[in-house]
Amino acid sequence: MTGFKITTADGQEIRFSYYLDEAPATAKAFAGILPFTRTFHHARVSGQEIWIDNMPALDKIQENSSVFTAPGEVVWGPAKPARAKTANCFGIYYGEGKGLDACNIFAQVLESDRQKLIDLGERIWKNGAEELTLSGTELTAP
Repeated sequence: MTGFKITTADGQEIRFSYYLDEAPATAKAFAGILPFTRTFHHARVSGQEIWIDNMPALDKIQENSSVFTAPGEVVWGPAKPARAKTANCFGIYYGEGKGLDACNIFAQVLESDRQKLIDLGERIWKNGAEELTLSGTELTAP
């Protein structure tokens, strides 16, 4: 099973698996832009989410799109349709939330890493932005 991981400045890793059946085009395109490092912020209105608005460009249409996400899901805002309010945004929901516009939901945190994601989200919420590195990883099936 393939996925990606976040690495924090202190070396902690949080792993995610792609939704290969629900969002194969988005997952493949995202894997193709890895690795990258960005400064993540906490969302102001969409809930328990860390996000960036300067993700490397992905030219994909909506796929498995919704404003409703489950805790631990990963979203990317496609540039099409042109009216999209979340174009080129990337977010990771560590708890409850609702997006401002439909985003492609393409990955989920591994259950074994869920608490690490919650801790990261709460740390960014309380202490401010944090630089994170995202890179590809191979995951082994449980």
